[in-house]
Amino acid sequence: MPEIMSDTPTDFKHFIRIIGRGQRAGRTLTMQEAEQAMSMVINGQATAEQKGAFLMLLRVREETAEELAGFSQAFRTCSLASVADLSVDLDMGCYAGKRRHLPWFLLAVMLLAKNGKRIFLHGTHEPDSKRLYLKEVLPQIGFKVAQHPEQVQVALDTFGFAYMDLKQINPQLDDIIQLREQFGLRSCANTLARMLNPSHAAHCLQGIFHRKIDEKHRETAALLNDANVLCFRGEGGEVEFNPLRDVTLHVSRNGQQSSEDVTATCETFITKPQELDAKQLISVWTGEFDDIYANHAVVGTLSLMLVLVDKLDWTEAYQQAEQMWQGRDKKWPVVLPEDKSEVVPFDTTGKHYAH
Repeated sequence: MPEIMSDTPTDFKHFIRIIGRGQRAGRTLTMQEAEQAMSMVINGQATAEQKGAFLMLLRVREETAEELAGFSQAFRTCSLASVADLSVDLDMGCYAGKRRHLPWFLLAVMLLAKNGKRIFLHGTHEPDSKRLYLKEVLPQIGFKVAQHPEQVQVALDTFGFAYMDLKQINPQLDDIIQLREQFGLRSCANTLARMLNPSHAAHCLQGIFHRKIDEKHRETAALLNDANVLCFRGEGGEVEFNPLRDVTLHVSRNGQQSSEDVTATCETFITKPQELDAKQLISVWTGEFDDIYANHAVVGTLSLMLVLVDKLDWTEAYQQAEQMWQGRDKKWPVVLPEDKSEVVPFDTTGKHYAH
């Protein structure tokens, strides 16, 4: 754990003063200061009022790459150590949830796993966001949400991928995400969860929503000297390729940064469905239902994974992803449990909050 400046919680006001004095007198935190400040938050050395003020001041001003790197270092020391012992090729933080389309990226995950890669997924359920989260979808299509690393290991060995909730992996970070219920706003915790890579995988795929944040993710990964990180503006902020929109892929490999522009792959006008039924993931995989948008989303997301993991250029990755999708074993890999309770489809209408 990083060295703490003082044992008294009131000294945390030092960091609030630095970022809260205004444009002229205030300044941003150095990477070391950011790590010290967040370590104090984690260790309970800041009062609830101080923590709230600190997070919301950062929210209004927006965090720098140096601050995010320092915060990440602090939280990475808190992740469940046994998760890092798992053998994983690709780490994916699934924190945005979906509101317009089903999580088609899950089919890309399954396909990559069937081709020999091991993928660890993690996420949470953010209060008041009114979105469909992966941990709600998985049980509906026959997969379990792992409650501890032993179940993760079984799922990885059986299916090649596993999902575990942030609450079990890093409860301190999840607690801050859940503060949205009190703040009415997200904090930097949502960003830090995407950067966490608790499995210590050699590759980390990160999806975001807002413009320019992808560049900040890349810069932060470089400061942390993370091995292989790809960040992009995903559909709804999730780790899913949006085939209807041009996108820039931001990559950092051991401190070396690069970017690549990719054009939209689907020219067909798509009307968002009014309801999302998780069972449709199965029917698209088995070929019982042909969905143009889903096909493009799966192939595009798989292409991103191949660019990151196999270091392919986009054109080669996309050709290979198309071949993998067309040549997949269309049998659904699990037997669906007999569940007599009726699952209400997710309503895509109404107000939802961005990430």
